Amino acid sequence: MRRVLLTAVLLAAALGTTAPAQQAVRVPPPLTDAASPFHHLELPAASAVRGGSGAPGPAYWQQRADYVIRATLDTVTNRVSGEERITYTNNSPDTLRYVWLQLEQNLFTSTSRGSRVFDQGSRWGTRGAEGGVTLTRVAEPRPARAATARTARAIISDSLHYTVNGTVMRVDLARPLAPRGVAVLDIAWSFPFGSNANRMGMERVDGGTIYEVAQWYPRMAVYDDVRGWNTDQYLGQGEFYLEYGRFDVSLTVPASMLVAATGTLENPTAVLTPLQLTRLRQARLSDTTVVIRGRNEVEDSASRPHPAGGLLTWHFTADSVRDFAWAAARHFIWDAARVNEGRTLAMSFYPPSADSVWRNATQFARAAIENYSRMWVPYPYPVAINVNGIEGGMEYPMIVFCHARSDGPALYSVTDHEFGHAWFPMMVGSNERLYPWMDEGFNTFQNYYAWKLRYPGLPNRRGNAAAYLTMALSGQEQPIMTPADRTNPQLLGQVAYNKPGVGLILLRDQIVGPERFDAAFREYIRRWSWKHPTPADFFRTMNDALGEDLSWFWRAWFYTTETLDQAVESVVTSTDSAGHVTSRIFLRNVGPMVMPVVLDVTFDDGGVERLRLPVEIWSWSDRYVAAVPGPRRVTAVVVDPENAFPDVDRGNNRWQSRR
Repeated sequence: MRRVLLTAVLLAAALGTTAPAQQAVRVPPPLTDAASPFHHLELPAASAVRGGSGAPGPAYWQQRADYVIRATLDTVTNRVSGEERITYTNNSPDTLRYVWLQLEQNLFTSTSRGSRVFDQGSRWGTRGAEGGVTLTRVAEPRPARAATARTARAIISDSLHYTVNGTVMRVDLARPLAPRGVAVLDIAWSFPFGSNANRMGMERVDGGTIYEVAQWYPRMAVYDDVRGWNTDQYLGQGEFYLEYGRFDVSLTVPASMLVAATGTLENPTAVLTPLQLTRLRQARLSDTTVVIRGRNEVEDSASRPHPAGGLLTWHFTADSVRDFAWAAARHFIWDAARVNEGRTLAMSFYPPSADSVWRNATQFARAAIENYSRMWVPYPYPVAINVNGIEGGMEYPMIVFCHARSDGPALYSVTDHEFGHAWFPMMVGSNERLYPWMDEGFNTFQNYYAWKLRYPGLPNRRGNAAAYLTMALSGQEQPIMTPADRTNPQLLGQVAYNKPGVGLILLRDQIVGPERFDAAFREYIRRWSWKHPTPADFFRTMNDALGEDLSWFWRAWFYTTETLDQAVESVVTSTDSAGHVTSRIFLRNVGPMVMPVVLDVTFDDGGVERLRLPVEIWSWSDRYVAAVPGPRRVTAVVVDPENAFPDVDRGNNRWQSRR
């Protein structure tokens, strides 16, 4: 097909429709003009902590929090009680006189802020729960070298003054914590299960109870270079921002129960039967699913170590993680298979009534882990666990909670989504409460491609442009940069999940191309794994790795609710004195958002050619003329023929000659 040559003509106010192609083109104003969509995006000033390229600077720092937790689940009172020792390392240049911790179980009371912000019966509601954290000790351990028998107890654990403010707690340190210093806190606490079914909870099903336990221990708030202490209240809708560290967790539960948790099980011989240990070894070598405890063994007392009526303690460790979650039930079916050639063990835990669908869950987990490992960077953890209980879909390091029981594609979708969070935010640790799109939007973006691979013929609700357009035309849209708890709950799925996913798909597939985008996105993951990136770090890294300034895209798509409306207004064909035929296509950017333009052009001989115009055609005007040389005449034009761009009005995307 003959390549069409294009010449650009600025449509000035006095330009007639038959103006010659050689008319002078006005020099555009500088791109620093604040009215221009190409004005450089104003981001926080670069520094030695966060560089202008988007990479962590030579002075980058972040805090560390290590936990040793000993907890017990009382299945009679449905209460978790625990003691923990937090070792907190101050890597900041600041001296800290107090620290802040999160007590997120305090959401689940009828007087909490979250119970009054969100409808109690909604996804984020507290459902009338009367729970909350009971603190029985907040102390600082001291060395006992000089202690007498009479004074040793007081010296070993000195109480600290603390103040609880809703779901956060300030603890005043006995001594200022200098840079590079370490503080150790001892905390004892408990909380009841009840109707708290927000991201966790208990479900009575198949004659037993499944406990999904999350946001369950007092944990350090983040102190960073951007905001200092991040003490946003937990209201239910906003998710989490946490420090990385090491966890050593011992969980004491009835001996009849199986436990699934973040990390590596350190005492398998104490809590599993010899047959289960043998099957686990087989699963580590098997790509097909191996049943560790089957449906027919759930009620068999031989499937649990004795004494059957006593208690067992499960011991787990996990390193370089930002959180810890677990689940327990006496009637779990349990199966497993290896992932990434045995570097990871995928496992599923579910009740008997879920068996018909969940027998595929481990293979769904394998597909997600291996797919995203190929796309970006390898999954870094030893286990990937999926638990079926009350929570519809929620992610934690190495373990996810998914409720779907009756629909295979639905289970695949939620499994793929929750394990996608292993990359965002478990590895790339953004502030989800402030910037939910930095985990949900990134994850929606990658889920879009995974669904296309698995179910190419079924509608894809991840990264769905039609759903975005419905929101954009509703008049209710909020910018992507809106914090989670200030986002209308009815719009959260669009603002934090879908629209950022649509935007990244658009950027990858239509604007810069998959090869360039993927290399830049991998660079972002490489730079910010196990760290705390901000939006500026992402935008700068992508610009840096792609080799171009995408301010026009970041600003319009992420910071505003501007919409795209590209139009073809007319086509004029003329013949000059030398007999040369030229067709001029008059285009207009009706909406404030700019994008590249793709045209299908039909000629009088029936031929059709595709023209691609760069976004820079809108640098100094919302009108542009594409001059197409003859001898063929243009008879029809279609803007965005594949509906690849989110155009809010397709009624002006076509022009047809009246001949």
